[in-house]
Amino acid sequence: MNTTVTVALAVGALVVLVAAVALRLADRIGLPSLLLYLAFGVALGESGLGVEFEDVALTQTLGVAALVVILAEGGLTTRWADVRRAVGPGVVLSTVGVVVSVAVIAAVGWWLLDFSWPFALLVGAVVTSTDAAAVFSSLRRLPLPRRMVASLELESGLNDAPVILLVLALSEQLTGGETHAWWLVLAEVVGELAGGSVIGVGIGFGGAWLLRRLALPLAGFYPLATLALCVLAFSSADLAHTSGFVAVYLCGLVLGNASLPHRAGTIGFAEGLASLAQIGLFVLLGLLVSPSRLPEAVLPALLIGGVLLLVARPLSVWASLVWFRLPFSQQVFISWAGLRGAVPIVLATFPIAAEVPGATRVFDTVFVIVVVFTVVQGWSLPAMARLLRIATPVTPRDVDVESAPLDELGAELMQLRVSETSQLHGVYLPELRLPEDAAVVLVVRDGRPFVPDRTTRLMRGDQALLVSARGSRREAERRLRAVSRAGRLATWRGEAGDPSETD
Repeated sequence: MNTTVTVALAVGALVVLVAAVALRLADRIGLPSLLLYLAFGVALGESGLGVEFEDVALTQTLGVAALVVILAEGGLTTRWADVRRAVGPGVVLSTVGVVVSVAVIAAVGWWLLDFSWPFALLVGAVVTSTDAAAVFSSLRRLPLPRRMVASLELESGLNDAPVILLVLALSEQLTGGETHAWWLVLAEVVGELAGGSVIGVGIGFGGAWLLRRLALPLAGFYPLATLALCVLAFSSADLAHTSGFVAVYLCGLVLGNASLPHRAGTIGFAEGLASLAQIGLFVLLGLLVSPSRLPEAVLPALLIGGVLLLVARPLSVWASLVWFRLPFSQQVFISWAGLRGAVPIVLATFPIAAEVPGATRVFDTVFVIVVVFTVVQGWSLPAMARLLRIATPVTPRDVDVESAPLDELGAELMQLRVSETSQLHGVYLPELRLPEDAAVVLVVRDGRPFVPDRTTRLMRGDQALLVSARGSRREAERRLRAVSRAGRLATWRGEAGDPSETD
């Protein structure tokens, strides 16, 4: 086998493993994991282990692909019941809020840093977008009011689209391309957002209808098909010259809240793939940066970042949320929690790829802003919630049957189907003689689920969910197999050592 391929696979595997350890470390110290991934990329780069990487076009392409997966996962894991009351605030934050932030940052850049107006607007557009991955990972761990968190999640999922369109338009103008009146640009942005929304919602509902009626041969195909629908929404919207980023997020939102087969497995798969996309993206961005250039970007970054955090973001939040009945303390927290991450850094590669004069300076400035202010904001979110007295009492965990919550409980979940030839037919649940720490918790018969009791008999075609302590799973499986083969008497014969119960 080609040695280069083998080495690349080994390095990739080590990066993922180290990143997994970094994720655990970041969770323990309360720091967004993206900073550790960026640091790992810098350590691999030219100033560390000496890996030379300067392919901006490849970084941009892979960055867009990673953002598609991250936004799809964000939509899939967002509960409509939580966000429906936050649609108004979220949409206004991702549109009006973007305009206000860009205007304030551009004014500061023009006034204090002697930028031209187009270049100042470009800088403002690049740094304005909040990052979905950073927001999701940081806020979902905190006990906060659901409407407030949902507003931030919707904003981070939707504001990428208008900002990307604005960055592309300004990059074209700064490189001598065709310019348009501001109202034409605004009309184009609104049209692309509306078109992307229609395509994303349409593919989401159509895909949910299709998946409910398909009988795929393997359960593992359902997560793949669901994610493929989200990617299809992005590509279809982009080919139609509308916003693919809005389309992929809304498609994921529709699919994530639909009654789909193997939904829990789909969500788990999407979360794992999104984590992998984040790891690859942040490491790649860390490789691309040149640490030797960063000292020159520190002062402009601190100035722009400070104005963004203390002036532009509060003004944009006030202008967006003054129309809604959100308490002032929650508005302050939303202002502080506008986390930046990979999205601004990826956006900073667009001007470089378009060969905008001074684009490298923008990239370095944005990189410093993300690192410094992610540390400041990420670490202080729990303290800010306590200071503003908006932390809610710990609420029960959503009812999921995924591997992580079951691992925390030391439990195992099993699914049982009573086939046409199974001797389980007609057996009362107590006759299964399951271990004391195992139980049948749900039976689905003729499409109707119900909670069983001691008088419930299993019937052909039934599906049942069993929960057991991890140490009892093997014994529970042995008893179920024995009864399925030999009937209700198999249990007490098996306790005497019936070989039919051995695996």
